[in-house]
Amino acid sequence: MGRIIAIDYGQRRTGLAVTDPGQIIATGLATVETSVLFSWLEKYIATESVEALVVGEPTQTNGAPSENMQRVKVFADKWKQKYPDIPIHFYDERFTSVLAHRAMLDGGLRQKARRDKALVDRISATILLEDFLNSRKNLHRG
Repeated sequence: MGRIIAIDYGQRRTGLAVTDPGQIIATGLATVETSVLFSWLEKYIATESVEALVVGEPTQTNGAPSENMQRVKVFADKWKQKYPDIPIHFYDERFTSVLAHRAMLDGGLRQKARRDKALVDRISATILLEDFLNSRKNLHRG
């Protein structure tokens, strides 16, 4: 079984999270400049077995696609062309940033740490991946 990488795709920065090889635990991996995301992932998959990507589907609170959706689609199309054996799953990312801030508050992080946008992106990707993993567990139970 390979790892699953979650991507909280942003215009400037992208938060990444990854599962353990058994796909049980999600942990923050990195925050990278979006301009180097593709090459960063290529280096990562050269050393780690990756089974799939989970990309946050940027939607507005009403469910309509956000302006970032077009950039996400361009990334996904490029990935599918180059790595057709590593599928991409889109997953609703609404409220992950809000939940990330809540987790930071609940975790007792000081205000300066809570302003670290790279940390917020990484936590958002981790929440996205945890939600995805939980949805798969619930799907298999039902």
